[in-house]
Amino acid sequence: EHAGRKVVWQIAARRSTYQKHGKRSVLYRVKCRIEKAKAQMRAKVEHPFRVIKRQFGYVKVRFRGLAKNTAQLVTLFALSNLWMARKHLRVAGEVRP
Repeated sequence: EHAGRKVVWQIAARRSTYQKHGKRSVLYRVKCRIEKAKAQMRAKVEHPFRVIKRQFGYVKVRFRGLAKNTAQLVTLFALSNLWMARKHLRVAGEVRP
């Protein structure tokens, strides 16, 4: 699928691959920061999918046709944004509990 493209995959390394350098080494600390940044980005990307699947119960498509399913997914992602921001909205006084 990606044969003709130059893709740089950002795959998280296992801790054992950089732990062998010793916890006090500079290389270990740099690798820890890099892997933490990757994990934070992955968590930000994957969290809306968890909300859609667990909070709203979306497990499979219900409609025939790409347009209807796309509209449903766009709506679910918009709702997941509201779901994830609900604490901030309550503090601002915009949403009642």
